[in-house]
Amino acid sequence: MSRCPVRPVLRCRLTTWLASVGVATALALGVAGTSVAADGPTPPVWPTTSGPAAVIGGLVHPDASPPGANDWKCKPTAAHPRPVVLLHATWTNAYTNWAGLSPLLKQAGYCVFAPNYGGQPGVPFKATQHIPDSAREIARYVDRVLKATGARQVDLVGHSQGGGLMPRWYLRFEGGTAPAKPARNKVRRLIGLAPSNHGAGASGLGDLSTALGLNPTMSLVMGQAYADQMPGSRVNTTLDRDGDTQPGVDYTTIVTRLDEVVTPYPNQFLKAGPGAKVRNILLQEICPQDLSEHLSIAYDSNALQLVFNALDPAHAEPVNCRLSLPLLGG
Repeated sequence: MSRCPVRPVLRCRLTTWLASVGVATALALGVAGTSVAADGPTPPVWPTTSGPAAVIGGLVHPDASPPGANDWKCKPTAAHPRPVVLLHATWTNAYTNWAGLSPLLKQAGYCVFAPNYGGQPGVPFKATQHIPDSAREIARYVDRVLKATGARQVDLVGHSQGGGLMPRWYLRFEGGTAPAKPARNKVRRLIGLAPSNHGAGASGLGDLSTALGLNPTMSLVMGQAYADQMPGSRVNTTLDRDGDTQPGVDYTTIVTRLDEVVTPYPNQFLKAGPGAKVRNILLQEICPQDLSEHLSIAYDSNALQLVFNALDPAHAEPVNCRLSLPLLGG
């Protein structure tokens, strides 16, 4: 594996594997039990900067940690005082979703943690269970991270469900925030890549299954998280009843106009309530040539630079826009 300087690490390392990530991302970051939020086995030995290898790794070792993540002896630094917790998308797992971003964050000096949640041990397609159940699981995981690191707060970075409904449920209903005293919040930032915030219409498929009353049947195959993320679901309406945000939390959404899953794409945006900050970012307004969609955004160097900027706004860097392709990223 080539070695890259810390600051240019994003462009340097992503260049080595993004050309081959199409099949990997398509399999791993799909449209949409008892969970495993603990450490998995040692990651596979093949190159973790390869997208296809990450998918194979996630299939063969579905409970593995992505490279750089889940070092329970890691202590935050003054430069990066909050651990980063990476939350994977529906039908994927921590290794497959974060084999690209996790080592970049680790090399930049962050303590990185990435749970597998919402799925059975040994099954590669996780984050399928009822979203409130997954949120309770993440609540326990964040408490474990805070205790191990000695940190007061964490930052959350998630993709799809992991950046949208699930962590927002945790923040509101499962102890992630203390609205009356925001200084006691356990979470400082929530950064969502293509977050499923207000219903995933799935280019009409989700809207159709909702209109026909088929979501319970679909969820028998696809998991309860499918129905939970549909427009007008009980989870959506309960979560949105009192607004999108919690006091004391900074929210960032990183959205692509070409999203084919969380549609229409403005459903991903948030509106700031009292005491919260929101930045809604449309990728194409920064990088017009960015053609990433829902599947490839987690492997898009433009989007990942925006993640770094949101984590550390005081040291934000301009996005050096690259061509990013559907399924392939760039």
